[in-house]
Amino acid sequence: MDSARLLELDTRHVWHPYGPMPGTVEPLLVESAEGVRLRLADGRELIDGMSSWWAAIHGYRHPVLDQAVHDQVGRMSHVMFGGLTHEPAIALATNLVELTPEPLEHVFLCDSGSVSVEVAIKMCLQYWRSLGKPAKQKLLTWRSGYHGDTFHPMSVCDPEGGMHSLWRGVLPEQIFVPPPPSGFGVACDEAYTRELAEAVARHADELAAVIVEPVVQGAGGMRFHNPEYLRVLREVADEHEVLLIFDEIATGFGRSGALFAADHAGVSPDVLCLGKALTAGYLTMAAALCTSRVAEGISRGELPVLAHGPTFMGNPLASSVANASIGLLHDNEWSAQVARIEAGLRSGLAAAVELPGVREVRTLGAIGVIELDHDVDMAVATEVATGHGVWLRPFRNMVYAMPPYITTDTELAAITTAMSAVAERA
Repeated sequence: MDSARLLELDTRHVWHPYGPMPGTVEPLLVESAEGVRLRLADGRELIDGMSSWWAAIHGYRHPVLDQAVHDQVGRMSHVMFGGLTHEPAIALATNLVELTPEPLEHVFLCDSGSVSVEVAIKMCLQYWRSLGKPAKQKLLTWRSGYHGDTFHPMSVCDPEGGMHSLWRGVLPEQIFVPPPPSGFGVACDEAYTRELAEAVARHADELAAVIVEPVVQGAGGMRFHNPEYLRVLREVADEHEVLLIFDEIATGFGRSGALFAADHAGVSPDVLCLGKALTAGYLTMAAALCTSRVAEGISRGELPVLAHGPTFMGNPLASSVANASIGLLHDNEWSAQVARIEAGLRSGLAAAVELPGVREVRTLGAIGVIELDHDVDMAVATEVATGHGVWLRPFRNMVYAMPPYITTDTELAAITTAMSAVAERA
């Protein structure tokens, strides 16, 4: 079919994320992708500043990742995980345990980031039920957070700023504290740390867990905070017998400048959620890791198994490409790659702070953000960015980039130029 016919069918039948049906805005038709470039059906090439929603950290058509998928297809594409196991999944679980902070020891492989948060929450709820404390079923989090679009994750997303306010009265009601003060390098606010500690103490009898995005709050506002607040949460959670979940779906595998954002603080959660970059954008897969304390607690309960089992759990294709991606992180010296991108984003966006309507410019690791004092006009933003040969996808009042780690300095300069142009015109 030609492009016009494909787009006509897309509008009629394909439901895109956060869009109406039928569609009202025609998407760009991608024909292929390689390196950091998206090739459109109309012949244009766009530098991908988004890593396909933060997942494609090694870019597209990477020969090592392609080969991993091809090799695994020749053995088996899928096999059920109930009663069976296989080398790719065993190797991946082992790799994740070795990479992540101690004492995370056990790995539940699932389908997507939202599902990994569902699994993490279920782990915590089932843990307390197994210990004879079923009243501990609430979750505490801070505002400006985002944890996914399935039901329990929606309940811990920001209740006012996000679209999930639509489901008030349907979702479980959780406990919210104000967002952490902004600024990765800004000194901790002692009044805020007291507020955190007091909130956990006050609700300890009903709290199953605290869940937060460590260091970087992603789709809730692209906010960065001092890692010290994570140490405070770890201490008060331990003091008051509350579990701690870190959602590192967006930050895992180097994006914040540390392999995992929790590493900035030198602390470890009871449960860790991973996704997005886990398979470098090749296939959908996520993971929820937990400590032996959590796993053994669940196993002592009336129902001594975790009540969850996705059909595609531990998929061999996804496991194989995830293992290959982890190997590339080591081989390509991810920390040097991310440091170079951080420097390029910082220098390339420095002048944007002087643009009219710009509230703040901030960078951390391979993340660059221009925050405006008004919402972005998406149609204008897309036109401006693509006119500069770059793909960006702003949201609300944020013009941001999370480029693949293989992005060259020249490509990075194009991305920051496009971001500034969007901020100026959209």
